[in-house]
Amino acid sequence: MAILLFIPACFALNMAPGPNNLLSMANAKRYGVRTACYAGIGRLVAFVGMITLAATGLATVLYTSERLFFVIKVAGGLYLLWLAYQLWTADPTDGVGEALGGKSLFQLARQEFLLAAGNPKAILIFTAFLPQFVDPAGSVWLQFFILGVLFLVLEWVAIAGYAFFGKALRHWFSHPSMRRLFNRMCAGLFGSAGVGLLLARRE
Repeated sequence: MAILLFIPACFALNMAPGPNNLLSMANAKRYGVRTACYAGIGRLVAFVGMITLAATGLATVLYTSERLFFVIKVAGGLYLLWLAYQLWTADPTDGVGEALGGKSLFQLARQEFLLAAGNPKAILIFTAFLPQFVDPAGSVWLQFFILGVLFLVLEWVAIAGYAFFGKALRHWFSHPSMRRLFNRMCAGLFGSAGVGLLLARRE
C-alpha cells in the first residue's frame, strides 16, 4: 500500500518544474534528447548520495546545521545565477553544439550534478519525504533502497520528458531572435530560482 501511495506522490515531485528539469530542457534544445538524458546521470548521482544520507540519518544532521545550510544555499544560489548569466549572454546565432561554450557530455553531467547537489531543499525532500513511506518495523535499509530506486527511475522519466519537450522547442525557436528569447526566458527562471534560494530560510 505504501508503494501505491509513494509512486504518484513521488512522480509529482519528479515532474515539478525546477532548475534541473529546466536544464534538461535547455540541453535537449541545444544538444539533443540523448545527450540531455545522459547528462541527467549527473543529477541521479547527486540524488543517490542524498538518498544514502537520508538512509543513514545523516541528512537530518546536515539539514539542521545552520552553517552548512548557509554554505550550500549560497553555493547553489550563486551557481544558478552563473547559469543565468551564461544563458543571458549566449550568442543566439550559435549552432546546436556551440551554445554555452559547446560543453562536453561530462561537463553537462557535472552541471546537472552541481545544480542538484547545490540545492539544500533537495536534502529536505529526502529527509522529510522518503521516511514517510518507511516502516520502522521492517528493514529500513531495504525499504530505502526500493524507494530510492523507484525515485531514480521516475526521475529518469522526468529527465526524458523535459528533454523531449526541449527538442520540440528547438524546432519552434529556429530563428536567432527566438533562440535569444528562449535563452533569456530560461535565464530569468534560473536567476529567479537563484535569488529565491539565496533568500530562503530553513523552516
